[in-house]
Amino acid sequence: MELDRIEALVTLMKEHGVAELELEDADTRVVVRFATGAVAPVVTAAAPAVVAPAAVGAAPPDVKGHTLESPMVGTFYRAPKPTSPPFCEVGDKVSKGQTLCIVEAMKLMNEIEADASGIVTEICVENAQPVQFGQPLFRIEPA
Repeated sequence: MELDRIEALVTLMKEHGVAELELEDADTRVVVRFATGAVAPVVTAAAPAVVAPAAVGAAPPDVKGHTLESPMVGTFYRAPKPTSPPFCEVGDKVSKGQTLCIVEAMKLMNEIEADASGIVTEICVENAQPVQFGQPLFRIEPA
């Protein structure tokens, strides 16, 4: 999105008293938000969603078992192809080294393997969602 288009949107927002505007097209997401009492708008642009740093790698205190975290930033896929069944489901027994998902990064499909054996108790990410480094993907309870 061109800067002059964003500037025109900011001008319109000021004229009409709009505090926040979010636009998204195929490859760009732009959020324009006026901070309370601010003279200038706060503009952020990002293609993937951003996970708050406190959420990355942090498991709730009552979680039992092992958490498999994403080793990279990318897009999470539960199956090898859109028409294929998922690699695993909640309740499945998995072995160390078994492929649990794919994380696509820079057009490369990276198979993510279980680093512990046990039963999958939670799948923490929805299919085709962006993931961050260290973000929990699966919870595995030893069997």
